[in-house]
Amino acid sequence: MLQITAKHNIFIAVQPVDFRCGIDGLAGYCRKVLTADPLSGHVFVFRNRRAQAIKVLMYDSQGFWLCIKRLSHGKFKWWPKSRELAMQLSVPQLNSLIWNNGPLQTTHQEWTPINT
Repeated sequence: MLQITAKHNIFIAVQPVDFRCGIDGLAGYCRKVLTADPLSGHVFVFRNRRAQAIKVLMYDSQGFWLCIKRLSHGKFKWWPKSRELAMQLSVPQLNSLIWNNGPLQTTHQEWTPINT
């Protein structure tokens, strides 16, 4: 079972990605676009262009985890709007995003942009 704890750094890619990519494509996106190491153990969150699905990529020292959530109705209500390529989230913010509730009564300033 995949467990994400407060010790994990969670990064959300602001721009949508092509969901035809699998693990290798998303890991390449982490390296080339986000300039981050996908083998670092960080958690990376992506969404598709239609905002109906998200993918979570994580390496756990034995291999990659790739999880997807596709909504049966509607779109994800919230996604960061930023000029940055990625932003950092907390575990409660990720849980809120996964359950499509938005950023848990946080302000935009509490979402940390990543300098790329």
